[in-house]
This record gives sequence, structure tokens and C-alpha cells, in this order.
Amino acid sequence: MTNANFIKKLISEEKRIDGRALDKFRDVSVEKGIIKTAEGSARVKIGDTEVIAGVKLKVMAPYPDSPNEGSLMVDLELIPLANPEFESGPPREAAVEMSRVIDRGIRESKTIDTEKLCIEEGEAVWCVNIDIHTVNDAGNLLDAGALAALAALEDAKLLKYDLEGKKIIRESAGPLPVIHKPIAITIVKIGNQLILDPTLEEWKALDSRITITTMENGDICALQKGGDGFFTKEEVEKAADMALESGKALRERL
Repeated sequence: MTNANFIKKLISEEKRIDGRALDKFRDVSVEKGIIKTAEGSARVKIGDTEVIAGVKLKVMAPYPDSPNEGSLMVDLELIPLANPEFESGPPREAAVEMSRVIDRGIRESKTIDTEKLCIEEGEAVWCVNIDIHTVNDAGNLLDAGALAALAALEDAKLLKYDLEGKKIIRESAGPLPVIHKPIAITIVKIGNQLILDPTLEEWKALDSRITITTMENGDICALQKGGDGFFTKEEVEKAADMALESGKALRERL
């Protein structure tokens, strides 16, 4: 029996290798302010999975259709240090997808008040860059990365800017205007069972997955499906309930 088949057999019996219930997370820890050279940073551990996120600010001209709003960019790197299956070089498809899912949750929830990132309308705004690095891949990197990104944003400080001299002054101008706390939860389907916080072995055995990002008020602000399998209408509704309840618990970790 292959490892994937063994995992599927266990899940079909509502069992997991680590003894957790299907709807339970591993231990979660969040540590902010770990990189002193960044405007904001955080380390998140979910079980043995570990990621680090850092926020850097740069000044740019605003986009023509939003002259008084700053912007956001998210980049996630899957490095060989975290998993020998990851390769050096250009971002892999999985890294690009994770970056987009995390970015969408932050963007669609309007986590940051982008108007407060405006330095001078039509001339200069702050661009918030979030870099997420994997330290150890023991499964569920997506949820860990999204939580680390949000924690780093909460830790971040705006900087002062000399408009005449067109230079950044590396002094705090107050906290980054974070106004919402979206939490991304990935639900994995293995056989006919839905599980939370998959380990790496469970991730490799999945039939399909869905990442649902929820707001403090229970609204869904982003949703992304992956994998070759499918979800029934009832399974999507159950997954949404699981994402909402788990989102509340993870939000308290912040």
C-alpha cells in the first residue's frame, strides 16, 4: 500500500496519523517583530510547518485609476531549505498560486486603508510589499503564509517621506492602516471526508482543496479551488462553516 493510499484509508475511517480530529488544527503560534530591518515581520508555526513574512515599503507613482490610493504586492517563495522537492530559480506554479490566493484575501477584504497610503495625490503613494519565505514545509503552507502576512501587516509601521527631496526617512510615522483581519482556511477533500490543516502527507493525498478567506463579520471575501477533484454544494457549505469557525480561532492568535 502506497503512503497516499494509507492516508486515504485512515481518513476514510476518520483517523489521522497524528491523532487529531478531522476538523482540528495543529498547535498554532504567531510571533511578531522578528526582523528588525523590515517595516513589519512575523513568524508563524502550525505544527512543524514554519513560515516567515516581512513587510517593506517603497514609494511609487499611483495607478491612473486610483490616484489617491497606495498598492499591495505579495510574493511567496518555496525554497529547497523547506522541502527538498522545491527547486531554486524562478517561482514555481504552486508558489505563484499561493501568492495570488493570499494577495486576493488581503486585497478583497480591504485589509489596508489604501487611501491612507497616499503621500500626494497623483504623485506619490506607498506600495506595501509582503515577502513570505518558507522555513519548513510540514503541510498547509498556504494557511500559514496567509496568517504570517496578516501578522506582519499588523506589526508594520509607516515611514516618513521627504516629498521635496524624494527620499524615504527611516523613522516611524505610525502604524500601517490595517482595518480588517481576513483569515484564509484551506479545506482538503480526501475521499469523501473534509479535513482541516493537512500535514504534508495528507496534502500529497488530496483529491481537491478549497481555500476560503473570511472576515470578522463572517463574510467570505475570497475563495479558490485547487486539485483535480470536486466539491458538492453541500461540501462547499460545510467547508464554509469550517473556515468561519477556524478563522475565529486563528484570528485570536493575532
